[in-house]
Amino acid sequence: MISVIVTYQIKPEFVEQNKENIQAFLNDFEQLDASKFKYNVFVKEDGVSFVHYSQYSDEEMQNMLLNIKSFKAFQQMRDESGLNDSHRVEILQSIGSKGNLG
Repeated sequence: MISVIVTYQIKPEFVEQNKENIQAFLNDFEQLDASKFKYNVFVKEDGVSFVHYSQYSDEEMQNMLLNIKSFKAFQQMRDESGLNDSHRVEILQSIGSKGNLG
């Protein structure tokens, strides 16, 4: 399993557009096999810091998801919005988990 956490901050004037872009790719993800990935997006209390937490069954699933047209458009618009060097991608190694909130 592949687990990734991505964090970034955007300008306040881009927040609503970013949320719309996120919803667009999440809608498109509904066409994929949900048993092979999990994708969560959060916004922190400051309202401009976003966290994307994703898990993939394998590299093939990760590549498929990352190449969805709406996801690539989201990334491009996010990057062009003027990120302040806050973009971080971290690969996580799972130790274990419990529960299933759905």
